[in-house]
Amino acid sequence: MPQNAVLGAVLQCSFGAAPSSLSPLPTSRVMIEGRPAASVLDAVPLVNVMPFGMCSSLANPTVAAATAAALGVLTPMPCVPVTAAWQPGAPRTLVGGKPALTAGSTCTCAWGGVIQLVMPGATRTQSN
Repeated sequence: MPQNAVLGAVLQCSFGAAPSSLSPLPTSRVMIEGRPAASVLDAVPLVNVMPFGMCSSLANPTVAAATAAALGVLTPMPCVPVTAAWQPGAPRTLVGGKPALTAGSTCTCAWGGVIQLVMPGATRTQSN
């Protein structure tokens, strides 16, 4: 059974230079180990998913422009994630009526990065 993701879970993007953190809002009123639990819809950029330092994806327009200006030398630019929902989520555990976010779930950035939960945050509670 996978571990649940909660406030403060550590995230990493395949094109990001630094880890980030997950910030689910406590609107569902579901707490796990004293922290707000996350659902698969907690993927809103700059609200739930914070930036990953510098982005090195050429699909990101700011990186592409800076790289072109540097005559083709890859030039990372500040990360601003563009994300959709997490997948897959817990098959039977719900948070606010939506599948719970668990270890093993991923989220794709529009710039081509794959965001993973490096450390989900909950250590004693697991989902089905």
